[in-house]
Amino acid sequence: MRLAVDKHGRQARELLRQLAPSLGDSLVRELLEADQDTETGISKQRQRVASLREKLAGVRKPEARTLEQLAEYLLTKSVWLIGGDGWAFDIGYGGLDHVLAQDRDINVLVVDTEVYSNTGGQASKATPIGASAKFATSGKAIAKKDLGLMAMNYGHVYVASVAFGAKPEQTVKAFVEAASYKGPSLIICYSHCIAHGYDLKFGPAQQKKAVNSGVWPLYRYDPRRVAAGEPGLIVDAAGDKIPVSEYTQNETRFRMVKKIDPQGFELYSRKAQSGAKRRMAMYRYLADLRLPVNGGTEK
Repeated sequence: MRLAVDKHGRQARELLRQLAPSLGDSLVRELLEADQDTETGISKQRQRVASLREKLAGVRKPEARTLEQLAEYLLTKSVWLIGGDGWAFDIGYGGLDHVLAQDRDINVLVVDTEVYSNTGGQASKATPIGASAKFATSGKAIAKKDLGLMAMNYGHVYVASVAFGAKPEQTVKAFVEAASYKGPSLIICYSHCIAHGYDLKFGPAQQKKAVNSGVWPLYRYDPRRVAAGEPGLIVDAAGDKIPVSEYTQNETRFRMVKKIDPQGFELYSRKAQSGAKRRMAMYRYLADLRLPVNGGTEK
Protein backbone atom coordinates (compact mmCIF):
# COMPACT_ATOMS: atom_id res chain seq x y z
CA MET A 1 0.00 0.00 0.00
CA ARG A 2 2.76 2.45 0.92
CA LEU A 3 4.65 1.63 -2.26
CA ALA A 4 1.52 2.18 -4.36
CA VAL A 5 0.76 5.52 -2.67
CA ASP A 6 4.34 6.71 -3.20
CA LYS A 7 4.28 5.62 -6.85
CA HIS A 8 1.00 7.46 -7.51
CA GLY A 9 2.41 10.54 -5.78
CA ARG A 10 5.53 10.57 -7.95
CA GLN A 11 3.44 10.13 -11.10
CA ALA A 12 1.11 12.96 -10.09
CA ARG A 13 4.01 15.33 -9.46
CA GLU A 14 5.60 14.46 -12.81
CA LEU A 15 2.34 15.11 -14.66
CA LEU A 16 1.97 18.37 -12.76
CA ARG A 17 5.36 19.53 -14.02
CA GLN A 18 4.49 18.53 -17.59
CA LEU A 19 1.22 20.47 -17.49
CA ALA A 20 2.65 23.54 -15.75
CA PRO A 21 2.33 25.78 -18.87
CA SER A 22 -1.41 25.04 -18.98
CA LEU A 23 -2.01 25.24 -15.24
CA GLY A 24 0.10 28.18 -14.19
CA ASP A 25 3.58 28.04 -12.71
CA SER A 26 2.46 29.59 -9.42
CA LEU A 27 -0.14 26.92 -8.61
CA VAL A 28 2.19 24.11 -9.69
CA ARG A 29 5.02 25.44 -7.53
CA GLU A 30 2.75 25.77 -4.50
CA LEU A 31 1.44 22.22 -4.96
CA LEU A 32 4.94 20.77 -5.27
CA GLU A 33 6.49 22.74 -2.41
CA ALA A 34 3.58 22.59 0.05
CA ASP A 35 4.40 22.02 3.71
CA GLN A 36 1.97 19.32 4.89
CA ASP A 37 3.42 18.65 8.34
CA THR A 38 0.48 20.39 10.08
CA GLU A 39 -3.31 20.27 9.79
CA THR A 40 -3.25 23.84 8.51
CA GLY A 41 -0.77 22.90 5.80
CA ILE A 42 -2.84 19.90 4.75
CA SER A 43 -6.00 22.02 4.63
CA LYS A 44 -4.30 24.55 2.34
CA GLN A 45 -3.08 21.75 0.08
CA ARG A 46 -6.64 20.42 -0.19
CA GLN A 47 -7.72 23.85 -1.41
CA ARG A 48 -4.90 23.85 -3.99
CA VAL A 49 -5.93 20.39 -5.21
CA ALA A 50 -9.50 21.65 -5.63
CA SER A 51 -8.19 24.59 -7.69
CA LEU A 52 -6.08 22.16 -9.71
CA ARG A 53 -9.13 20.06 -10.56
CA GLU A 54 -10.99 23.16 -11.79
CA LYS A 55 -8.12 24.08 -14.10
CA LEU A 56 -7.66 20.52 -15.33
CA ALA A 57 -11.28 20.49 -16.53
CA GLY A 58 -10.34 23.04 -19.16
CA VAL A 59 -7.16 21.30 -20.36
CA ARG A 60 -7.74 19.06 -23.40
CA LYS A 61 -4.85 16.66 -23.01
CA PRO A 62 -4.69 12.97 -22.06
CA GLU A 63 -2.21 13.82 -19.30
CA ALA A 64 -4.80 16.09 -17.72
CA ARG A 65 -7.30 13.24 -17.49
CA THR A 66 -4.71 11.03 -15.82
CA LEU A 67 -3.77 13.79 -13.38
CA GLU A 68 -7.44 14.23 -12.49
CA GLN A 69 -7.42 10.64 -11.25
CA LEU A 70 -4.12 11.06 -9.37
CA ALA A 71 -4.57 14.57 -7.97
CA GLU A 72 -5.57 13.18 -4.57
CA TYR A 73 -2.04 11.79 -4.20
CA LEU A 74 -0.63 15.31 -4.06
CA LEU A 75 -1.97 15.25 -0.50
CA THR A 76 0.09 13.55 2.18
CA LYS A 77 -1.18 10.04 2.99
CA SER A 78 -0.93 8.40 6.39
CA VAL A 79 -0.87 4.63 5.81
CA TRP A 80 -1.65 2.35 8.76
CA LEU A 81 -1.36 -1.40 9.26
CA ILE A 82 -3.57 -2.72 12.07
CA GLY A 83 -3.23 -6.16 13.61
CA GLY A 84 -3.36 -8.12 16.82
CA ASP A 85 -0.58 -9.35 19.08
CA GLY A 86 -0.75 -12.90 17.72
CA TRP A 87 0.23 -11.51 14.31
CA ALA A 88 2.73 -8.88 15.48
CA PHE A 89 4.51 -10.79 18.25
CA ASP A 90 4.24 -14.26 16.81
CA ILE A 91 3.09 -15.73 13.50
CA GLY A 92 3.46 -12.49 11.51
CA TYR A 93 6.52 -11.12 13.26
CA GLY A 94 8.84 -11.86 10.33
CA GLY A 95 6.71 -9.71 8.02
CA LEU A 96 6.38 -6.94 10.59
CA ASP A 97 10.11 -6.94 11.19
CA HIS A 98 10.73 -6.67 7.45
CA VAL A 99 8.46 -3.61 7.26
CA LEU A 100 10.12 -1.91 10.24
CA ALA A 101 13.56 -2.63 8.80
CA GLN A 102 12.77 -0.38 5.81
CA ASP A 103 12.73 3.41 5.72
CA ARG A 104 9.20 3.74 4.31
CA ASP A 105 6.65 6.06 5.90
CA ILE A 106 4.39 3.36 7.31
CA ASN A 107 2.49 3.23 10.62
CA VAL A 108 1.71 0.02 12.49
CA LEU A 109 -0.90 -0.27 15.26
CA VAL A 110 -0.76 -3.45 17.34
CA VAL A 111 -3.93 -4.12 19.35
CA ASP A 112 -2.48 -6.23 22.14
CA THR A 113 -4.83 -8.57 24.04
CA GLU A 114 -1.87 -10.74 25.13
CA VAL A 115 -3.48 -13.90 23.79
CA TYR A 116 -4.70 -15.45 20.52
CA SER A 117 -8.21 -14.11 21.07
CA ASN A 118 -9.70 -14.85 17.64
CA THR A 119 -8.61 -18.48 17.45
CA GLY A 120 -9.60 -19.76 20.88
CA GLY A 121 -7.41 -18.08 23.47
CA GLN A 122 -4.09 -19.83 22.96
CA ALA A 123 -0.94 -18.49 24.61
CA SER A 124 1.32 -16.38 22.40
CA LYS A 125 4.62 -14.57 22.80
CA ALA A 126 2.57 -11.60 24.01
CA THR A 127 1.05 -13.57 26.90
CA PRO A 128 2.52 -12.37 30.23
CA ILE A 129 4.23 -14.65 32.71
CA GLY A 130 1.82 -16.49 35.03
CA ALA A 131 -1.27 -16.06 32.83
CA SER A 132 -3.39 -19.10 32.01
CA ALA A 133 -4.26 -19.77 28.36
CA LYS A 134 -4.61 -22.75 26.05
CA PHE A 135 -1.25 -24.57 25.88
CA ALA A 136 -0.32 -22.80 29.14
CA THR A 137 -3.17 -23.87 31.42
CA SER A 138 -1.01 -23.83 34.56
CA GLY A 139 0.43 -20.43 33.69
CA LYS A 140 2.89 -19.23 31.06
CA ALA A 141 6.39 -19.79 32.38
CA ILE A 142 8.23 -17.31 30.14
CA ALA A 143 7.98 -13.53 30.29
CA LYS A 144 6.26 -11.54 27.56
CA LYS A 145 8.29 -10.60 24.49
CA ASP A 146 9.28 -6.90 24.51
CA LEU A 147 8.31 -6.02 20.96
CA GLY A 148 8.71 -2.29 21.54
CA LEU A 149 12.29 -2.57 22.81
CA MET A 150 13.20 -4.81 19.88
CA ALA A 151 11.85 -2.21 17.43
CA MET A 152 13.69 0.62 19.24
CA ASN A 153 16.93 -1.27 18.66
CA TYR A 154 16.76 -0.37 14.95
CA GLY A 155 17.14 3.29 15.87
CA HIS A 156 15.09 4.68 12.98
CA VAL A 157 11.65 3.40 14.11
CA TYR A 158 9.21 5.53 16.11
CA VAL A 159 7.86 3.32 18.92
CA ALA A 160 5.15 3.94 21.51
CA SER A 161 3.36 1.87 24.14
CA VAL A 162 -0.06 3.25 25.05
CA ALA A 163 -3.11 2.46 27.17
CA PHE A 164 -6.03 4.72 26.34
CA GLY A 165 -7.94 3.79 29.48
CA ALA A 166 -5.01 4.77 31.68
CA LYS A 167 -3.73 7.94 30.01
CA PRO A 168 -5.72 9.07 26.95
CA GLU A 169 -3.69 12.23 26.36
CA GLN A 170 -0.51 10.14 26.03
CA THR A 171 -2.26 7.90 23.50
CA VAL A 172 -3.33 10.86 21.37
CA LYS A 173 0.16 12.36 21.52
CA ALA A 174 1.68 9.07 20.36
CA PHE A 175 -0.68 8.83 17.37
CA VAL A 176 0.06 12.41 16.32
CA GLU A 177 3.81 11.88 16.60
CA ALA A 178 3.70 8.56 14.74
CA ALA A 179 1.66 10.01 11.88
CA SER A 180 4.02 12.99 11.52
CA TYR A 181 7.17 10.86 11.54
CA LYS A 182 8.53 10.28 8.03
CA GLY A 183 9.54 6.69 8.55
CA PRO A 184 8.23 3.46 10.10
CA SER A 185 6.32 3.79 13.35
CA LEU A 186 4.94 1.20 15.77
CA ILE A 187 2.28 1.77 18.42
CA ILE A 188 1.50 -1.08 20.83
CA CYS A 189 -1.93 -0.54 22.39
CA TYR A 190 -3.26 -2.24 25.54
CA SER A 191 -6.55 -3.93 24.67
CA HIS A 192 -8.57 -5.61 27.40
CA CYS A 193 -10.28 -8.77 26.24
CA ILE A 194 -12.99 -11.19 27.37
CA ALA A 195 -10.25 -13.83 27.60
CA HIS A 196 -8.83 -11.92 30.57
CA GLY A 197 -11.80 -13.05 32.61
CA TYR A 198 -13.52 -9.99 34.08
CA ASP A 199 -16.39 -7.64 33.28
CA LEU A 200 -14.97 -5.43 30.53
CA LYS A 201 -16.79 -2.37 31.84
CA PHE A 202 -13.89 -2.28 34.30
CA GLY A 203 -11.39 -2.27 31.42
CA PRO A 204 -10.16 1.32 31.86
CA ALA A 205 -9.66 0.81 35.60
CA GLN A 206 -7.73 -2.39 34.95
CA GLN A 207 -5.59 -0.62 32.39
CA LYS A 208 -4.66 1.95 35.05
CA LYS A 209 -3.64 -0.85 37.40
CA ALA A 210 -1.50 -2.41 34.68
CA VAL A 211 0.26 0.91 34.12
CA ASN A 212 0.62 1.77 37.81
CA SER A 213 2.12 -1.65 38.56
CA GLY A 214 4.68 -1.36 35.76
CA VAL A 215 3.25 -4.39 33.95
CA TRP A 216 2.26 -2.14 31.04
CA PRO A 217 4.78 0.68 30.47
CA LEU A 218 3.80 3.92 28.75
CA TYR A 219 6.54 5.42 26.61
CA ARG A 220 7.37 7.13 23.32
CA TYR A 221 10.63 6.68 21.43
CA ASP A 222 11.21 9.25 18.68
CA PRO A 223 14.35 9.10 16.47
CA ARG A 224 13.93 12.83 15.78
CA ARG A 225 14.84 13.54 19.39
CA VAL A 226 17.99 11.45 19.05
CA ALA A 227 18.96 13.41 15.93
CA ALA A 228 18.55 16.61 17.96
CA GLY A 229 20.96 15.33 20.61
CA GLU A 230 18.21 14.58 23.12
CA PRO A 231 17.26 11.26 24.78
CA GLY A 232 15.08 9.39 22.30
CA LEU A 233 12.85 7.74 24.89
CA ILE A 234 10.26 9.47 27.05
CA VAL A 235 8.67 7.37 29.81
CA ASP A 236 5.14 8.67 30.37
CA ALA A 237 4.27 6.65 33.52
CA ALA A 238 6.54 5.79 36.41
CA GLY A 239 5.08 2.39 37.35
CA ASP A 240 5.94 0.92 40.76
CA LYS A 241 2.90 2.63 42.31
CA ILE A 242 1.11 -0.59 43.23
CA PRO A 243 2.22 -4.24 43.49
CA VAL A 244 1.69 -6.38 40.42
CA SER A 245 -0.60 -8.64 42.49
CA GLU A 246 -3.12 -5.80 42.81
CA TYR A 247 -3.44 -5.89 39.02
CA THR A 248 -3.45 -9.65 38.49
CA GLN A 249 -5.94 -10.49 41.26
CA ASN A 250 -8.75 -8.94 39.21
CA GLU A 251 -8.35 -11.30 36.26
CA THR A 252 -9.44 -14.93 35.98
CA ARG A 253 -6.49 -15.78 33.74
CA PHE A 254 -4.21 -15.27 36.75
CA ARG A 255 -6.55 -16.47 39.52
CA MET A 256 -7.04 -19.78 37.69
CA VAL A 257 -3.33 -20.52 37.99
CA LYS A 258 -3.48 -19.87 41.74
CA LYS A 259 -6.28 -22.42 42.03
CA ILE A 260 -4.55 -25.07 39.91
CA ASP A 261 -1.00 -24.66 41.20
CA PRO A 262 -0.64 -22.38 44.25
CA GLN A 263 3.12 -22.88 44.51
CA GLY A 264 3.62 -22.19 40.82
CA PHE A 265 1.44 -19.12 41.12
CA GLU A 266 3.61 -17.72 43.91
CA LEU A 267 6.72 -18.28 41.80
CA TYR A 268 5.18 -16.58 38.79
CA SER A 269 3.99 -13.69 40.96
CA ARG A 270 7.50 -13.05 42.26
CA LYS A 271 8.92 -13.22 38.74
CA ALA A 272 6.24 -10.86 37.43
CA GLN A 273 6.95 -8.34 40.20
CA SER A 274 10.71 -8.40 39.73
CA GLY A 275 10.27 -8.36 35.95
CA ALA A 276 8.12 -5.23 36.08
CA LYS A 277 10.68 -3.46 38.28
CA ARG A 278 13.59 -4.42 36.02
CA ARG A 279 11.72 -3.35 32.91
CA MET A 280 10.77 0.05 34.31
CA ALA A 281 14.33 0.56 35.61
CA MET A 282 15.69 -0.18 32.14
CA TYR A 283 13.27 2.21 30.46
CA ARG A 284 14.15 4.96 32.94
CA TYR A 285 17.84 4.38 32.20
CA LEU A 286 17.23 4.61 28.46
CA ALA A 287 15.19 7.79 28.98
CA ASP A 288 18.36 9.48 30.30
CA LEU A 289 20.59 8.16 27.54
CA ARG A 290 21.92 10.58 24.92
CA LEU A 291 23.32 8.86 21.84
CA PRO A 292 26.00 10.26 19.49
CA VAL A 293 24.46 11.94 16.46
CA ASN A 294 25.41 10.13 13.21
CA GLY A 295 27.79 7.87 15.10
CA GLY A 296 29.65 10.83 16.60
CA THR A 297 31.10 11.89 13.25
CA GLU A 298 29.49 15.34 13.15
CA LYS A 299 31.57 18.34 14.21
